[in-house]
Amino acid sequence: MVEKIKESKPLILLLLTGAVYFFLKYISPLIAPVLIAMLFVTIFGPLLKKMQEKFHVHRQVGAVVLLVFAAIIIVGLIWILSSWIVGSLPQWVEGLDALEKNIEDIVHAVCQTVGKTIGVDSAYLEQTLLHNINEGIDYVQYHAVPGMLSQSLIYAKLLAALGGFLVTFIIGAVLLAKDYDDIMNKMLDREEFHVLLEVICGIIRYIATFVKAQLIIISVIAVVSAVVLGVLGVRHGVLWGILAGLLDALPFIGTGIVLIPLAIVHLFQGAYWRAVICVLLYVVCIFLREMLEPKLIGQRIGVTPIAVLVSIYAGIQLFGIWGIIKGPLGFIIINETYHSLQRRGGA
Repeated sequence: MVEKIKESKPLILLLLTGAVYFFLKYISPLIAPVLIAMLFVTIFGPLLKKMQEKFHVHRQVGAVVLLVFAAIIIVGLIWILSSWIVGSLPQWVEGLDALEKNIEDIVHAVCQTVGKTIGVDSAYLEQTLLHNINEGIDYVQYHAVPGMLSQSLIYAKLLAALGGFLVTFIIGAVLLAKDYDDIMNKMLDREEFHVLLEVICGIIRYIATFVKAQLIIISVIAVVSAVVLGVLGVRHGVLWGILAGLLDALPFIGTGIVLIPLAIVHLFQGAYWRAVICVLLYVVCIFLREMLEPKLIGQRIGVTPIAVLVSIYAGIQLFGIWGIIKGPLGFIIINETYHSLQRRGGA
């Protein structure tokens, strides 16, 4: 039975796919902090070794130094963006009255045009539309926002879960930094672990490629957005463009969380060309990501861009938002495992 399975390549691929799906769906969420800690120590292992040899810094201490350095950079970026956004709030508040008046003017103009075109009572249409808009504003003000505030317990649980994840990751990284060489040597001494090591190397190569690709894509989109918004004369346009580029890393949300609200604001302010250009810029940013991501990732890991694109789509269907990462990752695990088995005569 085992020999028949080994001789059937489609069956091996099917079994591998099922095993990888089960691992990514059910096992990886349970041990995610330890897995990420292992990847962190594997990727930065050579750097930790150099720090130990050159500066006589123990690897555990070196791991803590790298984690603290990364935390300082992340907190610094969050602080800068938060300070800028909070500092911009007074200007936004000052423009609310003018914005409300512009909304009424736009509604009036649209209703007049529609009324003349299709032959309905424009005054009644305007009154109905403004009534619905005011009801929507009242709902957000008196129901949606208080509802969000009343769910503080849920947010507290999420923060606690995030804190537990980070603590487990940090402890795991420090402990693995100490015993990493011993673990690798024991795995190298046993041939049955060689396939696992090859798969781990493939995953690390994919993650390194993925991170580099995301940095390139974010940089390109940030530069394009900053230049367009700056030339367009949008207030703090360069900063909004940089923020759009950074947020483009978020699945599905991306640059839309910046550019669409900017387009709506300019539409209500009567700056129609700015609103249109913001929407077009959003479409261009989507196109840039969809064009660059498969190409940058696919070429550097030795697979075709269409395979990466299909794996991303399949991952989204199977795992939701996280499928953007898990889809290509699962494909890499299946690909590396299958070829490693082939080289050992297992397929």
